[in-house]
Amino acid sequence: MASTGGAAPGTYTPTPTKKTQRSSFFSDSDVDWLRPDGRGFQQCRPAFFRTGAVNSAAGSAYAEFGNTKVIVSVFGPRESKKAMVYSDVGRLNCNVSCTTFATPARGLGSDNKEFSSMLHKALEGAIMLETFPKTTVDVFALVLESGGSDLPVVISCASLALADAGIMMYDLVAGVSVSCLGRNLIIDPILEEESFQDGSLMITCMPSRYEVTQLSITGEWSTAKLNEAMQLCLDACSKLDKIMRACLKEAASASLD
Repeated sequence: MASTGGAAPGTYTPTPTKKTQRSSFFSDSDVDWLRPDGRGFQQCRPAFFRTGAVNSAAGSAYAEFGNTKVIVSVFGPRESKKAMVYSDVGRLNCNVSCTTFATPARGLGSDNKEFSSMLHKALEGAIMLETFPKTTVDVFALVLESGGSDLPVVISCASLALADAGIMMYDLVAGVSVSCLGRNLIIDPILEEESFQDGSLMITCMPSRYEVTQLSITGEWSTAKLNEAMQLCLDACSKLDKIMRACLKEAASASLD
């Protein structure tokens, strides 16, 4: 049942960082520049979650990571509208869209089929589909404001919404991305950084089970850089998972009052 819960934004930085003194976005050496929002290379944005954001849904969640703002609604399990043969497992439908004012260029908001497919792949392995045979769970994610690293935020928020809806899951799913800019790896990139990236890596995983549900890579990576980026993401996912669980615990406590 949907419930209201939210906590002060929490951080989930994977490793300690050192701030640089440069004031520019990029430097000629491509080593000693400062991120636009002042964070260290391996410092994540504060994460805020709140459940019970949509009263009409079986479960819902709102997430805010810096300027990235997402809301996810879950409906079901309910009888599938599409005729299908009997199956011992349920069906998961995912849809990701954005508002017309979510992107820097107004009017570009539309259904994102690629994001919808990636959301489905990230969540499907974490849901106990056998607990609702021949029925469907619908997940609708709406990007209210695009501020960078949108898909990992959508996936994490959707996982929380499923838990809020009481859908049986093996574990929560947390998502984190890393961008490669020259010789630097920066975690949880914002929109401006993504526009300059040479490559990107996103990992979604079930932290308590140490299982990766999805790995997405773009660009060219050396083996050393790839291993470093994966470790950064996994470490950050583990810490993000604690913030997500704290949100659920707070919501549960509030419902008992």
